[in-house]
Amino acid sequence: MSLDDQLIDLGDRRLRVRRLSPTQDDGLERTTLVFLHEGLGCIEMWRDFPQKLCDATRCHGIVYDRTSYGQSSPWPSDPGLRYMEIEADDVMPRLLAALAIDDCVLVGHSDGGTIALNYAARDPEPLRAVVTLAAHAINEPVCVAAIQKAREAFASGDLRQRLTKYHGDNVDRAFHLWSDAWVAPGFAPMDANGRLPGVLVPLQAIQGEDDEYGSELQLGIIAGKVGGYCETRLVADCGHSPHLQQPAYVLSEIARFIAPLALAG
Repeated sequence: MSLDDQLIDLGDRRLRVRRLSPTQDDGLERTTLVFLHEGLGCIEMWRDFPQKLCDATRCHGIVYDRTSYGQSSPWPSDPGLRYMEIEADDVMPRLLAALAIDDCVLVGHSDGGTIALNYAARDPEPLRAVVTLAAHAINEPVCVAAIQKAREAFASGDLRQRLTKYHGDNVDRAFHLWSDAWVAPGFAPMDANGRLPGVLVPLQAIQGEDDEYGSELQLGIIAGKVGGYCETRLVADCGHSPHLQQPAYVLSEIARFIAPLALAG
């Protein structure tokens, strides 16, 4: 663990959290950026993007390993196919309360973006806005095909070896929690019809034009069903990780979106 990390005890699990501060702080009170990683992600796999966004917006940030990822503890019981809803409805409110965060913007990548949408659907008091990167409203055949390839790579050992660097003893649980759900017959990442209309805070949805896990349909569904303001960005020459593959453009777009919303109060 980094010296900047701490384990937050929620009773039934412990989550590794890293707090970020902007390089230049002008003393004004701003919202906190909370970063939610992708389905096989963790704090380190964001690389330096969270710090750069905190610097660009002068906001403080929170990056954390979700349950069963990185150096956080495993699920206390198998969440099954509803792991993203449970993370949004049960775990996130408790984590934000434990960190005393009462004003935040969620920045979620892939599964993390879907969790952010699930959380926002209840219009929770702390939430100011949401940014999603390659979020899924529905499960498309292209996504299932990509995950089947990942399952083959994991079984052969190459992908498992690379992921062990980040997840350690969590690696098998983390991989199968994610992959088993997405290839299960009838799996949906969220109840898009039931939940998206409840998303009332401003939303920015970003996706790569060449995303191997989803098509532009995701942006259309999200924008068409949310109950509040939504802007979408389809990023050229970009796959499933816009913030890493087109960092300059994505950083500037998110900073522009957050800027007028950032000041607390």
